Amino acid sequence: MADLSQFDPNSVGLLSNNIFGLPFSESEAKLVLLPVPWEVTVSYSNGTARGPEHIFKASLQVDLYDPDVKDGWKQGFFMREPDKHILLRSDYLRKEAELYIKFLMEGGDVSENDFLSRSLEDVNTGSQKLNDWVYNQTKELLDSGKLVGLVGGDHSTPLGFYKAIGEKKGDFGILQIDAHCDLRDAYEGFKYSHASIMFNALNEVPQLKKLVQVGIRDYCEEEVDYINNSNGRVTTFFDKDIKERQFEGESWKSICDSIVNTLPQQVYISFDIDGLDPKLCPHTGTPVSGGFEAEQVYYLFKKVIESGRKLIGFDLNEVSAGHDDWDANVGARVLFKLCNLMVKANA
Repeated sequence: MADLSQFDPNSVGLLSNNIFGLPFSESEAKLVLLPVPWEVTVSYSNGTARGPEHIFKASLQVDLYDPDVKDGWKQGFFMREPDKHILLRSDYLRKEAELYIKFLMEGGDVSENDFLSRSLEDVNTGSQKLNDWVYNQTKELLDSGKLVGLVGGDHSTPLGFYKAIGEKKGDFGILQIDAHCDLRDAYEGFKYSHASIMFNALNEVPQLKKLVQVGIRDYCEEEVDYINNSNGRVTTFFDKDIKERQFEGESWKSICDSIVNTLPQQVYISFDIDGLDPKLCPHTGTPVSGGFEAEQVYYLFKKVIESGRKLIGFDLNEVSAGHDDWDANVGARVLFKLCNLMVKANA
């Protein structure tokens, strides 16, 4: 363990330390965060590939006292440096994807354009390689006994992690906080699109037995059909339905209880920041009006843990670099809460 005798948790976060200004090395930390600077298939605004580095910078302003998990940070949190090769590859393929998406939106037929057909192939191949890299990185950490969290990047990034954690932990369910279902099949032709992450997870991760989606408010008919035909494997709590239950007098506690009751024993949290009210994440890739206050989501997570369910991993995605770092500021605080709850659930 790290020597904390000279560390003052009430002082300013030191640039020479790691995430949240904590003085832990990777070997000393109980929880290791893997940044994945990738946003190749984003279909609206970019900036999320640099989310991890901006979250890291903003994390130095986060106070370490959490009334829900006092001294959780003492278990040790560590974030690896974003891989520059992954970021460069994302930037390169993003330019190819942008040309391809623009061509589609103008009504072009890709089958008649050899250049853009190759671009589509390049993006799909690059995304598969990214999935393999994430799988290998997270499998190594899990095999070494670490708790693991992933920091994106767009929401396509955690697929390899889902595969690794399924192999390591066995059957589990995902609790997805999101404005979008992400159940599209190869959206815009991109097999591993950010809009297809849950479709791919349900098809490629056999240990994923249940997907519980919360806060969904932007979706297509194809996705509704998928949910309705999933034989209960997907349960979706739409933002509209949640709001109407509250308008008619139901408490958030009661709604959270109904959400928790749909989850299996082992739970993985997938947190797309656009699940929050966009005033908290205005520069995220695809912001949608509606959504939650951060405290509402924290309360739900707390109820999951109090139910006796096991939190086995998490990802935080779609936090954009933005222009004023407000999104990163909020993202850093969400990340700190997730880290604390993770170590609490695995004490």
